[in-house]
Amino acid sequence: MHSSYHAWRPLLLLLIATASQLSLSEKITSLPGQPQVSFEQHSGYIEVGDNVSSKNRGLFYYFVEAEMDPASKPLVLWLNGGPGCSSLGVGAFSENGPFRPSGQNLVRNEYSWNKEANMLYLETPAGVGFSYSMDTSYYDNVDDKMTAKDNLVFLQRWLEKFPQYKGHDLYIAGESYAGHYIPQLAQLMVEYNQKQKIFNLKGLALGNPVLEFATDFNSRAEYFWSHGLISDSTYKLFTSVCNYSRYVGEYYSDSLSPICSRVMSQVTRETSRFVDKYDVTLDVCISSVLSQSLVISPKQVGERIDVCVEDETINYLNRKDVQNALHAELNGVAKWGVCSSVLNYDFLNLRNPTITIVGSLIKSGIRVLVYSGDQDSVIPLTGSRTLVHNLANKIGLKTSVPYRVWFEGKQVGGWTQVYGDMLSFATIRGASHEAPFSQPERSLVLFASFLAGKPLPQTFQ
Repeated sequence: MHSSYHAWRPLLLLLIATASQLSLSEKITSLPGQPQVSFEQHSGYIEVGDNVSSKNRGLFYYFVEAEMDPASKPLVLWLNGGPGCSSLGVGAFSENGPFRPSGQNLVRNEYSWNKEANMLYLETPAGVGFSYSMDTSYYDNVDDKMTAKDNLVFLQRWLEKFPQYKGHDLYIAGESYAGHYIPQLAQLMVEYNQKQKIFNLKGLALGNPVLEFATDFNSRAEYFWSHGLISDSTYKLFTSVCNYSRYVGEYYSDSLSPICSRVMSQVTRETSRFVDKYDVTLDVCISSVLSQSLVISPKQVGERIDVCVEDETINYLNRKDVQNALHAELNGVAKWGVCSSVLNYDFLNLRNPTITIVGSLIKSGIRVLVYSGDQDSVIPLTGSRTLVHNLANKIGLKTSVPYRVWFEGKQVGGWTQVYGDMLSFATIRGASHEAPFSQPERSLVLFASFLAGKPLPQTFQ
């Protein structure tokens, strides 16, 4: 017996090691160059294909526990837009995650959203960032429906992997094209809950979101004009001869008319390629932050997009030691990119309004905050404000907090209006398309108030 035990011993040890590895394989011991922190981080893949064992489609996530008392804090899923851009590179490492790359190291983000919540960043759909499909034909024509379905399966399986979060209040937040991703995912969650309640979904926070294509995109002309970026005569052309939604529609269906082309050249010439359309007051160039917004704005005629050569996030996430620490793999792509180089997304999905879905979600008891960085000319606050106001009228919500300022510290943080106790609109003063990047402190105040269901501060803090 003694000798047979010896024969079995290596196998036994291997089995024990494998079992403990499975439970630890996703825990990040420490990221290269990371300052010491007390909260846990996890990352890895969740298989979302129909057959789990076949490992045919894996979505990559990065999960950061709340700084203090994660057991009592809500769970927040963060999604970036594009479509096809990375929540890891944009959301986690440039906006509201705990660290920002700086040279070879990471530095703490003092206004990280994990001060208020357990944050889950998801690279979606497959083909974005470290997420992959082994069957590359999957990338040929991905649309909103496919993305929402995979995201639902992801959340379901993620909660099975982290059952301690099953009972937590769940929120979904994001920006830009996530104005499509989030409502459609939430709708599937609500439907799923009718069969079996597993998602404790409480609310959605949508930043500078695409909710209704024509309203969102056509408010750009007025924004350009009112901020002095275009002339009176060009403003007239841009609102009557060829508006922006028509231009984008033609561009993505390969039918750009000479008239739209001419109007757009005029707009481009006046606004100048030296002004950042995602933050009209900012002189900065950080490619990872801008990439997701460049996707929903097709390259304008003759416009060269100057993306910074040196991007710290891209450099950091392409390091082998970083990928090992994150349990990340490059499948079918040579390097990690902010926005997908392999994905062929159906851009005409832009035209499907999601504001109506937002209305049905509010009716089913889910709180919604739409917030706008007020320096963004891509999805300007005026369009979002109009959409929220019209939705409130349509579903019969009366104004409960009239339009007013809110404060962060001793400064005005922005403006807000609340409808009933389910729908609110807020601006973040001085913020770009990516609000937590350009105004981290104000964005955190807004986020904390939203999670707590409390009004935004009315007085100096």
